Amino acid sequence: MIKHTMIVSFDQPLPDTELDQYLADIERVLLDTGLVQSFAARRHLPIPGEEAIPALIATVIVQIALADTDALAKAFGAPGLHEVIGRWQARHPYKVAWANHEALA
Repeated sequence: MIKHTMIVSFDQPLPDTELDQYLADIERVLLDTGLVQSFAARRHLPIPGEEAIPALIATVIVQIALADTDALAKAFGAPGLHEVIGRWQARHPYKVAWANHEALA
């Protein structure tokens, strides 16, 4: 099993309802592939002064579990995923950094 961890950083703050909908849309399309074994997301917990650090600061962290890298490639090739990403990028631009790894614990 591998984990795919994404650091999602929206260019502008989103209302909670919008962020909740983004996460629900991403979760639905990934789980609908039948390849994702689990999906978890948590909001970033900001600390004072972090905006002065020249780094990609998360809005939310998303982690999915899949059987292997082949399942990951197939899941991210799902046409529905690209539609969801494109729709959200058009409304609320964001950047993503990610890592594929074994479980941390």
